[in-house]
Amino acid sequence: MSSEKTKTAPKSKPVQVALSPVDNVLLANLCGPLDENIRQIETGFDVAIKRRAERFSILGEKSALTADALRHFYAMARKPLSIDEIQLGLIEFLNAPVRRISRAADGPVDGPQLLTRKTDLHGRTPRQVAYLKAIQEHDITFGIGPAGTGKTYLAVASAVDALERDMVERIILTRPAVEAGERLGFLPGDLTQKIDPYLRPLYDALYDLMGHERASRLYEKNAIEIAPLAFMRGRTLNHAFIILDEAQNTTPEQMKMFLTRIGIGAKAVVTGDLTQVDLPKGQKSGLREARDILKDVRGLAFTEFLKEDVVRHPLVARIVAAYESHTKQTS
Repeated sequence: MSSEKTKTAPKSKPVQVALSPVDNVLLANLCGPLDENIRQIETGFDVAIKRRAERFSILGEKSALTADALRHFYAMARKPLSIDEIQLGLIEFLNAPVRRISRAADGPVDGPQLLTRKTDLHGRTPRQVAYLKAIQEHDITFGIGPAGTGKTYLAVASAVDALERDMVERIILTRPAVEAGERLGFLPGDLTQKIDPYLRPLYDALYDLMGHERASRLYEKNAIEIAPLAFMRGRTLNHAFIILDEAQNTTPEQMKMFLTRIGIGAKAVVTGDLTQVDLPKGQKSGLREARDILKDVRGLAFTEFLKEDVVRHPLVARIVAAYESHTKQTS
């Protein structure tokens, strides 16, 4: 019996990085408490990082990109780096590394600059930048894509920007009152309390972008209105910035009704995820139908987001990708 030695594929060599100038404060700010920032970078790029003082050893398919990211974050580390800064920076590197690396750590950013409480708010991926430009240049814009791609948040940010610049007189936020795969039954309280759970994500975005106190004052003055979609019938919305969120759960009739509410001086953004339709089985999504019917209508813009545009925790993009792969295998 002949014996053969099994050949194993050669392991890739780790990339070595020495950060300079050596500064213990910068290193501490880069690594974060208990090296938490380094763990986030490992998760984001799916690599293994070993460190000894200012020297890093990186092993993985994206080791070269990780090395560039470490140099970039080190240049930013004059102050402690938050988890948010690390995760958002990783997203930019994964989507447009050349553009990100070529920009100074505190230099200008691409795309529209929005007037909100978040001074560093901007599109983190090419499609997010295109989405913001489309909102500014069109009266009706559709943002379609998976969870975490910034569809709703950037739409609310654009609405806040338009209100702060006196381009519109009020913001109207609406969504269909459809449960996500559950039947909650009777909800206690008055009308506002009943619809509040459905609209909570919109409240959260407003508070984050304007501050709780200012948003509450504008709400009391009716400069901000939050209502279920059913309340839109019969209205004509002039000089307003209207956002229809979770539009995948509209019926075709509801979508047509909403789009025909748009009045003089108004701007509308419709957002939704066609992979998370919670309508009764057999009911067609109004968002899907609108995309098919209106795709060639002049004056409307469509932005289709992909899993690469996810701006939540780095694992979210992988979760979305896993579900997409599973759906293709089972369909």
